[in-house]
Amino acid sequence: MKTHTAYISLHTKKRREFVPLTQQVEQIIRESGIQDGLALVTSMHITAAVIINDYESGLWQDIMQWLEDIAPAKPDYLHHRTGEDNADAHLKQLLLHNQVVVPITNGEFDSGPWEQIFYVEFDGMRDKRVLVKVIGE
Repeated sequence: MKTHTAYISLHTKKRREFVPLTQQVEQIIRESGIQDGLALVTSMHITAAVIINDYESGLWQDIMQWLEDIAPAKPDYLHHRTGEDNADAHLKQLLLHNQVVVPITNGEFDSGPWEQIFYVEFDGMRDKRVLVKVIGE
């Protein structure tokens, strides 16, 4: 069993946005030399998520609206007593989760035809990191 660890650095331009990661994750998988295994992709941030879904901007807007309906940005969260203003970002992350595990077959991300990996930011406009841990043979 081999492992390979890499980080994707990014700087989000908006407070809330989708950032495509598939190409970077595929490159890391190739660099790992692992032919059969799994890749963990995790946001390393408690106000951001990593998901697999379709690369379609209308869907991204639908997802953001759905999250806003469930966990709206508002000033009266108890978390805001700490001086932060991002309680809704924490709640949105809970709904989408902060990581995915993807299969590797023949040295490549073994995905369905529409599956893409995304970093989803809920409290952005700053530097962020994503961890990719590849495990296998």
